[in-house]
Order: sequence, then C-alpha cells, then structure tokens
Amino acid sequence: MSSRCAALSLAALVVVASAGAGVAGAHPLAPALLELREVGGGRLEVTFKTSATRLRGTELAPVLPDACAPLIPLGVEPGPGSVTEHFLAECTGAELVGARVGVRGLAESRTDALLRVELADGRRLQAVLRGADSFYVVPARPSRLAVARQYAALGSEHIATGLDHLLFVFGLLLLVGGNLREVVKTVTAFTVGHSLTLSLAVLGFVRFPTGPIELAIAGSVFLLAVELAREPDARPGWLRRWPWLMAGGFGLLHGLGFAGALAQVGLPADEIPLALFAFNVGIELGQLAFVLAVLAALRLLASWLAAAPRWARAVPVYGLGTLAAYWCLQRAAGLFS
Repeated sequence: MSSRCAALSLAALVVVASAGAGVAGAHPLAPALLELREVGGGRLEVTFKTSATRLRGTELAPVLPDACAPLIPLGVEPGPGSVTEHFLAECTGAELVGARVGVRGLAESRTDALLRVELADGRRLQAVLRGADSFYVVPARPSRLAVARQYAALGSEHIATGLDHLLFVFGLLLLVGGNLREVVKTVTAFTVGHSLTLSLAVLGFVRFPTGPIELAIAGSVFLLAVELAREPDARPGWLRRWPWLMAGGFGLLHGLGFAGALAQVGLPADEIPLALFAFNVGIELGQLAFVLAVLAALRLLASWLAAAPRWARAVPVYGLGTLAAYWCLQRAAGLFS
C-alpha cells in the first residue's frame, strides 16, 4: 500500500469515528410537511405531517397568521414512520398573501419542513423551512431565484448529512489511492450514475420502495469495505479492477436514495425542472466540497501519516465495514417491523 493510500486510510478513521454520534441512522429525521389551503369563507384547511420519531423533549407545531382562530381537529392518519394531522382554521378577514406562517420547533428537533400553500385563486407556493429560517412570508408569486436557492441548499444539506453516501465516496478515494486521474474518473462516474436515477425517479419514470433501496445502499458500503480489507498481495476483485464502472453502477443505486429524500419534500408544480436541477447541483457541490477537503487534508498530512504502523491502516476500513453491517441489519429489521 502506498504512503498516500496509507494516509487516506488513516484519515478515514476520523470520518468513521465521527459516525458514533449518529450511528442510529445515516440521515437526519425525515422533514415535516405543512400544507395550507384556502377554501373560501375565511377558512383554511391545514395538513401537518411529522415523523413518528423525534428527539426527546422536542415538539413541532404549525404557526398560522395571527388573525386565525385556534385549530379545529379534523382527524389523524398514522402512517409508516409518520403521523398526519388535519385541521380547520377560521381566518375571517385574513389573507395568506403577506401573512407569516411556518413551523415552530425546527431548530430544537434538528429537522426541516416543507411548506405548501394553495391560495384561493388556485396558485400554489412552496418553500423549505429550516431551524434558522422556520417562518415564511407568503408572497404573491415566488421568484425562480428563491426556488433555485432553496433546493440547492436542500441538496447540499442532504449529501452533507448523509453519512452512508459520504462514506461510500470516501471508500472510493481509498480504492483508487493517490491516482488523481482515477479519482476524477471514479467520482465522475458516481455523479453521472446517481444524477441519472435521481432525475428518472423524481420525474416518475422509475419507482422503487425506499426501504429496500436504503438497505441496498448500506450493502454497497459494506461490499466496498470488504474489497478494501483484502490483503495487498491478494488478487484484486472487480471493484478494484474497474473502480469507475463500479462507482457508476452503485451511483444508480444511491440516486434512488436521493430521490426518496426529495420525494418526501416534493417539487413545486410550476418549477419542477428548475427545482430538480438545483437539488442536483446542491448534491454535487456538497460532494465536491467533501472530496476537495479530504484531498487537501491528505496533502498536508500524508508524510506524517505514512509513518504509522501497518495495523493502524486497517482500523478505518474495518470501522467502515462494521458501520455498514450495522446499517444493513438495522434497515433489514426495519423492513419487517
């Protein structure tokens, strides 16, 4: 194993070790959904969907215009991993345009929320709410720039908090070592693969259940760890012989995982191409930032890390495999729960 590859392996230990705090899942809590629909007569139909899993001591609540009376419960729909509540609000004399609405408690629960608004004249608006920006002033018509910024930020956030995706990219870097040409080919193939299936799935051309896809993504990380754990003098497997082909194939799988996350948020009906493109750009920017940060750190630390004992080089690889195996078991159990 080259000194640069050794440095890569040891640097991976930092990433794998950081997974301990979030080992229970590779992604943050599923985003909430708040739908507001003007139905005439000053009434507002409210649908509020939240994840059945939440951090202890936190609670999400919809925030409506000040002129709206307290919510009247209409019913509750429990679902797989979520709870959907329906309400009716009396907002006589108030309009949603220009009103401030949102979701209280996003920062404390460390999750996002999708806001959908349907005005009385049929216009539909959409926004992504976050802890630092959990309220929204309803405009007459959202700008295309605002849509692009929201979905690019959502894509960047998803890849940044998707530990399984990041560790797979890190495993690709371990696999190709210090060959910059191979790094570019392999990461590009992964990008092309997941961009293709993300677009096809979001546009409705292909459909797969989320549970098996998430299990298969964890399996891809485990297979990569197994290949990395081979002895240096062992006959290389097909993953090492054709890393760019493997990255492209598994990229197709990871793209379906990205599509599942975007499906939970949804796309604005009148800006689907723009929102999809922006989400994809956000993912690529986040992925590129991660790769560049890793390569920059390795350039600075390579000579120091190369002197580490041989046994230490295997620690991050086995840590990667252990974490991937845990995700496989956890997600497989979730399919039957």
